[in-house]
Amino acid sequence: MIYVIDHKDSFTYNVVHQFSLFDNVECDDYEKLNLNKLKKASTIIFSPGPGNPANYPLTSKIYRSFKGKKKIIGICLGFQQILFCEGAKIIEQKKIYHGYQSSVRVVSDNSIFGKGKKFKVGRYHSLKLKEPFKARNFEITMRCTETNTAMSFENKKDNIYGFQFHPESFLTNNGKLLIKKILSY
Repeated sequence: MIYVIDHKDSFTYNVVHQFSLFDNVECDDYEKLNLNKLKKASTIIFSPGPGNPANYPLTSKIYRSFKGKKKIIGICLGFQQILFCEGAKIIEQKKIYHGYQSSVRVVSDNSIFGKGKKFKVGRYHSLKLKEPFKARNFEITMRCTETNTAMSFENKKDNIYGFQFHPESFLTNNGKLLIKKILSY
């Protein structure tokens, strides 16, 4: 079972719908989490949401409790939340990308998506990872071809993955494939 932690975002149920193509999905508001569902879940997803990661201390606590014990996937705010928990600084971008399609390229030799592959993805964010960023076992695996902004990371050792973009968006051409690869890895 996949447990989606909803950060009160309009995209959350799109995430639920896309992931439910691959497994049973439960979803609860981040302020009203069900500990039994958290314990039963094989995968925890941190949804998109407004604000910045510092606004979600409960999500940070969940991350720290389950890191290395369950597969964790972060999407947009969830991507930022995981990196924030790993000591990253999350900063405002010069340009806001809401409803914007970008091309991203896989830049890592070790990525489960295959180095050099390009994807068109849907972006809905005003914050980004400040680089350089270093955390044990974390690797930036995709970057925007226009801005070089980090667009995904993988931590295969602890089974943690993140997308700055929205794989569930209609603007992401291969979103189902990206989701399937992450879930099946």
